[in-house]
Amino acid sequence: MLKVVAFMKQVAVGLQMEGNFGTAHIYRSSLNAIIAYGGKRDFAFREVTPEWLKGFEIHLRSRGCSWNTVSTYLRTFRAVYNRAVDRRMAPYVPHLFRSVYTGTRADRKRALCEEDMKKVFTKLPQSSAVSPAMRRAQELFVLMFLLRGLPFVDLAYLRKSDLRDNVITYRQRKTGRPLSVTLTSEAMAILKKYMDRDSSSPYLFPLLSSREGTKEAYHEYQLALRNFNRQLMLLGEMLGLGDKLSSYTARHTWATTAYYCEIHPGVISEAMGHSSITVTETYLKPFQNKKIDEANKKVVDFIKRSMSVAIC
Repeated sequence: MLKVVAFMKQVAVGLQMEGNFGTAHIYRSSLNAIIAYGGKRDFAFREVTPEWLKGFEIHLRSRGCSWNTVSTYLRTFRAVYNRAVDRRMAPYVPHLFRSVYTGTRADRKRALCEEDMKKVFTKLPQSSAVSPAMRRAQELFVLMFLLRGLPFVDLAYLRKSDLRDNVITYRQRKTGRPLSVTLTSEAMAILKKYMDRDSSSPYLFPLLSSREGTKEAYHEYQLALRNFNRQLMLLGEMLGLGDKLSSYTARHTWATTAYYCEIHPGVISEAMGHSSITVTETYLKPFQNKKIDEANKKVVDFIKRSMSVAIC
């Protein structure tokens, strides 16, 4: 019977054969972390106890992993353990993972403030400091925002057949949920500027060339993402932004902007294709206290005006 390391390797290989290259990469990263903690010796599933898991969590934190990374590794291992339970390779232990962190924390703000939004959304000047690659990254970033915070992975895999008139209909790569978004005139202008003119390519944008679902296409996507984030980093430095600019920023900025426009989190969740409103609330969590503070200030200002007294 396979032990933990061997079984996890088998699962990762299976995911890769199914074309789930991103998920397979996460499984391999989680496995490497487990090997770094427990040593190269393979071990039986019965050795996985709450104490072992807590030690693994402490080990990850001592290596400088963020809580979100810790959660990713532990949730991945939990999925592997549950597979082993289904195959009767591991004992079922109620609440085995209860003592370790498997949630999601909004450790840092990823959305642009209003001042930085103005800088990013303003047309860049004609200057030697602005390369064509940087200009393209800026305009694609704006397009992702206009498409309700479209993730870069979904942008890269959009197909020409997904666009009909001024509506894009597609399935999210992460969740498989079908979404439709109507393009504004601004979004259509950017799309027409950068769309793939090669009639033999099925993709809407010239970011990929290999057939979808292949290892080559996944590597092309990873390269395109790295280049995109590099250009955004350079753009942010040139504009003097207060926060780091990345592919995630457009999505988080759209969510928080909608929140400040008094749009209900449930509507934001549907618009972004989140699996649940809990995911949306994670996006908004860093800004909820600020909004509550603003509400409190309005209440205090109202009392001060109505009572015409100073509050000490």
